[in-house]
Amino acid sequence: MMPLQHHRLRDFVGSLASLLDSHPSEETILHQGRQLLGELIRHDDWLGPEFAQPDPERYQQYLLHADAQQRFSVVSFVWGPGQRTPIHDHRVWGLIGMLRGSEISQGYRREAQGLTPDGEPVRLEPGSVEAVSPAAGDIHRVSNGQDRVSISIHVYGGNIGAVKRAVYQPDGSEKTFISGYNNAFLPNIWDLSHD
Repeated sequence: MMPLQHHRLRDFVGSLASLLDSHPSEETILHQGRQLLGELIRHDDWLGPEFAQPDPERYQQYLLHADAQQRFSVVSFVWGPGQRTPIHDHRVWGLIGMLRGSEISQGYRREAQGLTPDGEPVRLEPGSVEAVSPAAGDIHRVSNGQDRVSISIHVYGGNIGAVKRAVYQPDGSEKTFISGYNNAFLPNIWDLSHD
């Protein structure tokens, strides 16, 4: 078995941190960040198996990296067959890159009578990268698009496991929550002894 190529995640983290150091607009972050994330997910040889484990009950959110200044976080989302999120938001910018399998995202908008689907569902396949932004309306539901495990890599403009955000009922009412993470430890992408 080939050793994991941790340098890919390390390089991504360094490049995104450098981008954020220049204090760009959100539009620039999403445009350039999409390219950086696309390069990371073009390879499937860097994610450790412990951060790719599904759970039979619900999707898993594994923290891969949290910026020391909490400007961004990188998370692997692992979806078992048929699993989906409630309708929710993020309240920070985000990028979603499909690594394995597929997922389907349905956007929603709030109207006087409650939530209404906003456009057609978007299907992400391996190599696809999508963006979310509170400025563009960030209410959606995501589901595994297959009958096998799917994994997507998410990058958020904050420590997403600590961000207060909301789930939504069909009538448009919201309930705030803080998600946290499923993993008990982090990948050691900074160990250069094996490179």
